[in-house]
Amino acid sequence: MTENTIKVLLSDERKEKPQDDSLQFGKVFTDHMFVMDYMEGKGWHNPQIIPYQPITLDPACMVFHYGQTVFEGMKAYRTKDNRIVLFRPEKNFERLNQSNDRMCIPQFDEELALEGLKRLIEIEKDWVPSAPGTSLYIRPFIIATEPFLGVSASDRYKFMIILSPVGAYYKGGINPVKITVENQYVRSVKGGTGTAKTGGNYSASLKAQELAAKNGSSQVLWLDALEKKYVEEVGAMNIFFKINGEVITPMLNGSILPGVTRNSIIELLKHWNIPVSERRISIEEVFEASEKGQLEEVFGTGTAAVISPVGGLVWGDKEIVVNGNQTGELSLKLYNTLTGIQNGDIEDPFNWVQEVGMHTYA
Repeated sequence: MTENTIKVLLSDERKEKPQDDSLQFGKVFTDHMFVMDYMEGKGWHNPQIIPYQPITLDPACMVFHYGQTVFEGMKAYRTKDNRIVLFRPEKNFERLNQSNDRMCIPQFDEELALEGLKRLIEIEKDWVPSAPGTSLYIRPFIIATEPFLGVSASDRYKFMIILSPVGAYYKGGINPVKITVENQYVRSVKGGTGTAKTGGNYSASLKAQELAAKNGSSQVLWLDALEKKYVEEVGAMNIFFKINGEVITPMLNGSILPGVTRNSIIELLKHWNIPVSERRISIEEVFEASEKGQLEEVFGTGTAAVISPVGGLVWGDKEIVVNGNQTGELSLKLYNTLTGIQNGDIEDPFNWVQEVGMHTYA
C-alpha cells in the first residue's frame, strides 16, 4: 500500500544557476529531489520532496553488490510563452515499472510518481532553461537498499527523482555521427535484461564503446547476440534505416529497449503516411542497400539526443558513408517536428505534451 501524501521540505539555501549557453549534459543538479521508500510489509511509503543531498547507505546494500537498480530519462521544456511541459511522462513511468518487473523490484503507483514529479518541477521551475535546444533532464531511479550479501531480491528500496538543466546531448547538435558495428561483445539476449532500463546493461557496454571511440566512432551498433547478424540498437538509442523510401527499425524482440522516442517516431511516420516497418534487419541488408544506392538515411532516436543522424557505418574492414555524411531530409523533419511538439512550438495532434501547473512554493 502506498501513502499518497507528498510532504515538501524546502531548502534554506539555493544554488547559483548556470547560464543557458554553458550547460553540459548531467553535470549540474537542482536544489531539490523527490524520494520515496519501500519496505517489505509496508510497501511504498513516505513520498517527499527534500533538499538535494547525498544519501547514506550501508556498505552491504544490495545495489552495490548485485546491481538491482532501474532508471528512466525524460525532459521538461520551457515554451516560448513560458509554460513548462513534459513529453509523454506516463510512458516513462510505465516503462520504469516494466523494468521493475524484470529486476524483481516492487511496482509503484505511477500516478503518484507523476504527481511527485510535477510538484518537484513546480518547485524547481526557475531551473528549466529557455534557450533553443536546452531542457530540464529528469532522472527517476530506484535502488535496492537492504544490507545483505545473499543473492536474492532486496526487501527495501529507495525511489528518487533528480533534475539537471542540460544543453544538447551532442555538442555538434543535429549533425551526423559515425558508429561502429560491434562484432566481439554482446549487449543482451532474448530473456535477458535488454528490455529493462537497468544499470548493468550500460556498464556492460562501456568496453565496446571505448573501443569504438578509438576508431573515431561516437556510438556502437549492437547486433543480436546469437548469430551476430541482425541489428538491434545503438548504445544509447534505437536505430532506424530509410531504404528505398521505406523506414525500417528492428522489431521489439525481447532484447531491445522499447524507446518512448522510438514509439513517437513510428507514430509520426504513420501520421505522415510514410512507409514504416518493425522487422528483423540484418547488417548485410544494410550494407547491400548502401552498395545499391538504396540506403538513404540512418538515424538513432532517444530522449537525450532526440534524433541523431548517422553519417557513417564501420563494420569490420568495411565502411560506408550515409547520405554523403549529411543530415537527411527526413531525419531533420522528424527532429524539428518532435522538438517542436516538445517545446510547444507546433501543434500536438497526439496529446503527448502535459503542462506542469504552477503553484507558489515559499
